[in-house]
Amino acid sequence: MQVSELDTPALVIDLDIMERNLRRVADYCNAHGLRLRPHTKTHKVPAVGRRQLDSGAVGLTVAKVGEAEVMLGANPADLLVAYPVMGRSKLERLMQVAKKTRVTVALDNIILAKQLSDAARDAQVEVGVLAEVDAGLNRVGVSPGPELIELARGMQRLPNLRFEGIDFYPGQIRDSGERGAEQIRKLSELVQCILDDFRREGIEIRIVSGGSTPSLYHSHEVRGLNEIRPGTYVYNDVNTVASGGCTFDDCAASILVTVVSTARPGQIIVDGGSKTFSSDTAAPPSVHGRVVEAPGCAFYRVNEEHGYVDITQAGRDFSVGERLHIIPSHVCVAVNLHEYVYGNRGDRVEEVWKVEGRGKLQ
Repeated sequence: MQVSELDTPALVIDLDIMERNLRRVADYCNAHGLRLRPHTKTHKVPAVGRRQLDSGAVGLTVAKVGEAEVMLGANPADLLVAYPVMGRSKLERLMQVAKKTRVTVALDNIILAKQLSDAARDAQVEVGVLAEVDAGLNRVGVSPGPELIELARGMQRLPNLRFEGIDFYPGQIRDSGERGAEQIRKLSELVQCILDDFRREGIEIRIVSGGSTPSLYHSHEVRGLNEIRPGTYVYNDVNTVASGGCTFDDCAASILVTVVSTARPGQIIVDGGSKTFSSDTAAPPSVHGRVVEAPGCAFYRVNEEHGYVDITQAGRDFSVGERLHIIPSHVCVAVNLHEYVYGNRGDRVEEVWKVEGRGKLQ
C-alpha cells in the first residue's frame, strides 16, 4: 500500500526516523550506564514496545493496569506501573500480569502498599515497589527526608513486596537552556541528598528511576540516577521541539489530512480537529501542530472535526483535495485518538499497527 492510498485523517509513522530515535537513546544509555525502561504512553502499541526492548530497553513502563495487560504482547521481562494502583479489581488484574512477567509498582502511600502486599500474598507472587518522591513537579510523591525514609521502611516490612528503590518524574524541566541546566543541577543535588539519607539509614537502593523526554540527554548529569523512563522520544512532537529536546527532523509521527475547504480568504480547513489532534497546543507558539509542507502556516484552531489553518504566511496557495502532513503538538494524546497507525518508509506503508493501548484508562 502507498501512503497516497490511505484515507484521511491518518496517523503515519516514518519508520526510519522512529528507528533512529530508538538507536540514539539506546546508544546514549549504553554510553552512560543507564537502564532504559521507556514509557509506552506515547505509542500504546506492543509491536513498538518490542522494538524498544530489542534495541536495548530492560523493560517497559505503563501508567494503568489496562496498559500493562496490553504490553504483555511485547513479551517484556519487566513492567513498571508508574502510577498508584488502587482497588480490588485493578489489583487482581495486576496480579495476573505479575504471574506472567516481573512487575514493579511506584507508590507514594503506605496504605496502597499494604493493599498491593495483600493482593500479592493472595496471588502468591512477589511484586517490586519503588517509593515515589516529589522532585519538584508537585504532583505525586512524598517529600524527601523523613517522610520518604518512613515510606521505604514501611514497604520493606510488607510481605510479598520487593523494595527496589525510588522513582520521580522531573516534568517541571522543559527547557534545554540555562534555566533547564540550573534545574538539572538542583535535581542532581536533591538526588544526592536523598541517597545520602538512605545510606545513613542503612537502606539499600538498587534503582533510582527518573527522567523524561525533554531532559533525556541530560540524565547523566543527575548523579545517582541509574534508570530513565522517557516516552515521547519514540515519535517526538512540536512540544518536544519547543523544549529543545529534538528537532523537527526527529519527529516521526504526523497526521495526514486533506484540505476540505478554501472558502475563506487566508484560511483552509482540514479534515482533522480535536477528535484527531486533541485540543492541546504547543506553548509557544500555541498551535495544534506544524504543517510539514508549509511551515509558515499556523494551525491555530480546532473544532471536533475541523482544523483551521491560517495560510497568510504560507507563501503558496492550497487546493481542495490537497493532502498535508501535520506534526501534532502533543503526540501522546493524538495517538490515543486513533485506532490504527501506519508505519511508512518513503511512500510505502510497511506496517499497520492497531493502537491496542488506546482508551485503557483503568
